[in-house]
Amino acid sequence: MAKPNIFDRAVAAVAPVHAARRAAARTALSMINSGYGNYGANTVKKSMRGWMYHGGSPKEDIEDNIDTLRQRSRDAYMGVPTATAALKTKRTNVIAGGLMPAPQIDADYLRMTPEAAEELQAQIVREFALWADTPTCDAERVGNFYKLQKLAFLSYMMNGDTLALLPMRQQPGQPYSLCVRLIEADRVSSPDGYDRLTPTKVRDYDVQRIVQGVETDAEGMVVAYWIANRHPLASAANIGGPLEWTRVEAYGEQSGRRNALFLMDRERIGQVRGVPELAPVLETLKQLGRYTDAEIDAAVLSAMFTVFVQPASPTDTRPLGEMLPPEMLIDANDQGSIELAPGAIVSLNPGETVEFADPKHPNNGYDAFTEALIKQIGAAMEVPPEVLFKQFSTSYSAARGALNEFWRTCTMQRDDFVDSFCQPIYEEWFSEAVALGRIKAPGYFSDPAIRKAYTACTWNGPARTNLNPVQEVTAATKRVEAGFSTAQEETAQMTGGDYSRNIRQRVIEATRKKEVDKISNPQEAPQNIGGTFGGNGPKEDENNA
Repeated sequence: MAKPNIFDRAVAAVAPVHAARRAAARTALSMINSGYGNYGANTVKKSMRGWMYHGGSPKEDIEDNIDTLRQRSRDAYMGVPTATAALKTKRTNVIAGGLMPAPQIDADYLRMTPEAAEELQAQIVREFALWADTPTCDAERVGNFYKLQKLAFLSYMMNGDTLALLPMRQQPGQPYSLCVRLIEADRVSSPDGYDRLTPTKVRDYDVQRIVQGVETDAEGMVVAYWIANRHPLASAANIGGPLEWTRVEAYGEQSGRRNALFLMDRERIGQVRGVPELAPVLETLKQLGRYTDAEIDAAVLSAMFTVFVQPASPTDTRPLGEMLPPEMLIDANDQGSIELAPGAIVSLNPGETVEFADPKHPNNGYDAFTEALIKQIGAAMEVPPEVLFKQFSTSYSAARGALNEFWRTCTMQRDDFVDSFCQPIYEEWFSEAVALGRIKAPGYFSDPAIRKAYTACTWNGPARTNLNPVQEVTAATKRVEAGFSTAQEETAQMTGGDYSRNIRQRVIEATRKKEVDKISNPQEAPQNIGGTFGGNGPKEDENNA
């Protein structure tokens, strides 16, 4: 405890109550300002006094602000090139044309021979293509399964989360009924526009808690989603009808089937709605967009060779811009606009002088300043500036390091997307295929372990960017030979393909290549092939004899 100074003793003599309060406050302050209290948690330093740090639970920090974050994120995507580039770069490197399934049946557990497992996997790929390659898998009949992947991932990044429903709909000429219906995040909302934080009754349902359209039970487990019949931001005159909500259970009460897939990345424990990818950098993006617009406007004005006319004495004559003919005005409806035509020569009155505008644009520091901001934006979004700019002008090692770091981010997001979207849909499709008898899988519905063995699958996407393909192939070959990796893994990373499928195709290609070589060089063909190609057969036999 600090000893009282002369001033404290003087205060104690005159006002002992105030002296006691000062001593208590000093003691409390000395106890608080220890450890982090001297640094990050300090409330006395001038450098920390202006820090608005007060927060709350995930609901106060995230869910209560999610509407504003979504709308600003979409606005930045539509109007700020850096935001557009960041989201599209991730979409292209994580999803590209769509993640392709490569069945990996657990043949050992199912006691299948490798040949039988290979044959079944080929059949699964063919059957899945019947469903995934056509727009009938989309409830809106717009895109196939791979286009749905791109849309779902981009919507998830832009809005923070995306809901996918899995209805069953019979369609003429199609063997499968499974459909995927994507729901934009705004439509998942609480009935009547306000949350329920205590047990109550909503639309004849007894609910424990509803936050931003996500219903949870007493233990915090998600049990249902409330979906509006139209977009809440849409005009009622254009869409028609008032807002109504439908409750969709996350899992079937009797069957346990997944009725809805919710794509989101949680940042906080207890969080039920996702945060847009651009949320941490929205302010920086907006300021960068404003700065860029200002620089563009200033550069355009500078390029117009703008002049200011200084009259010798005050005058009430019409401004110079209004003297231009109407057909030369950019905005003829704005009577207050002053416009100059490129290369126009206008006579001046006696005594008037001309001063040329010199706005000093483009700004010499623009590139360096924007690059510094974009580096911070890229770091927050885990997109290196080399990848964001699509410029690899640095050294080979630096460019390779940037690509490797970005690939880690893409791999992580791809795994999350597969677990949340691709694999659950694949399993639902597989269940329908087995139920219809199009795929034979004994014990599939009786044992979850058998079901897991049949539906094991890897999803291959876009390959890594190779700065030096020869070195990459050499390194991949050595990893496979040393047992650090497999040919399947290396093929998926380098080309996004499937090794087993490639080998089958290579056998076909090699066989056809031999046939072509025999036609082109009949002298090198064996005797038993000679009679196959007409007149070449007998001559070849005579020569060989």
